Amino acid sequence: MSRDTNSSINTRAVLPRSQSAEVLSARLEAVGVKSIFIALAVIYFWFGGMKFTSYEAQGLVPLVSNSPVLGWLYGIFSVRTFSSLLGVLEISIGVLILARFLSPKLSALGAFLSAGLFVITLTLMASTPGVFEPSIGFPGLSVMPGQFLLKDFGLLAASVFAFGNSLKAIATGSAIRGDLNN
Repeated sequence: MSRDTNSSINTRAVLPRSQSAEVLSARLEAVGVKSIFIALAVIYFWFGGMKFTSYEAQGLVPLVSNSPVLGWLYGIFSVRTFSSLLGVLEISIGVLILARFLSPKLSALGAFLSAGLFVITLTLMASTPGVFEPSIGFPGLSVMPGQFLLKDFGLLAASVFAFGNSLKAIATGSAIRGDLNN
């Protein structure tokens, strides 16, 4: 009998802490969800805007020219034109993702395109010379382009999350209220 009483007392003592932990975790998760959409949009706006500079266009050359997936595009477009078109695509993806606050259909499209773009950029790890640091050997990554490309795994994960969240909002109709928790 004392066991039940102790168990009951412990449960009561823990319950308020548990409830406050649930409230805190729900609030943090809501902020995290919104932050993913905002962060992806900011990254796309910034990276996309940089694609209109000569500096960025030339920086893409070693990545794109060695890629069997993208390299052929330099046969159709100049380095600057390719970079500018990529900039338009990236800024458009950023706008679509940020539209999650208004339309989950638009953000679903943006997140899907984002995931596809990051899958393509991750293929550059296999085709770009210098990804692995020879003095360290595998799995040591060079700072550029190795670690630069590796970050795309995290951005791919954020894009997949944003796509799933947007699809869920379409199914539940939550975007009309702008509720990013659904």
